[in-house]
Amino acid sequence: MGTMWSKQQTVAEKPVISPSRSYARLGSSLQIKGEITGSEDLQIDGIVEGPISLDGHDLIVGSEAQLHSEIHAGEVVVCGKVVGNVQARGRVEITKDGSITGDLSCARISIEDGAHFKGRIEIDPAKSKAAAY
Repeated sequence: MGTMWSKQQTVAEKPVISPSRSYARLGSSLQIKGEITGSEDLQIDGIVEGPISLDGHDLIVGSEAQLHSEIHAGEVVVCGKVVGNVQARGRVEITKDGSITGDLSCARISIEDGAHFKGRIEIDPAKSKAAAY
């Protein structure tokens, strides 16, 4: 059983959002105060203070990222730090080094061993079905 577990950990180390997709990216040296809106997938590696709304598209919070944001997106993968509420139409994934302090509302959730989460979770599988129509 030990071997099987280590294989699962190796696979789970990478965020699982469609690898063929292209993401806009805010680099690690960027610090933004204000609102971010858009209709494309986004990866943030820097510091953001302000709401983020991606019109149902995906957000990756990089391992060095620090967000003080209310987030509205399709799917969210958190490898860094988020302080604020997260609303996702699909899945929220908090990786082993990720941290969310705030309430979550999503269709599915994945929290890896070692991740930090403080808040409430509302899981509604109908969210992803409603988003498809």
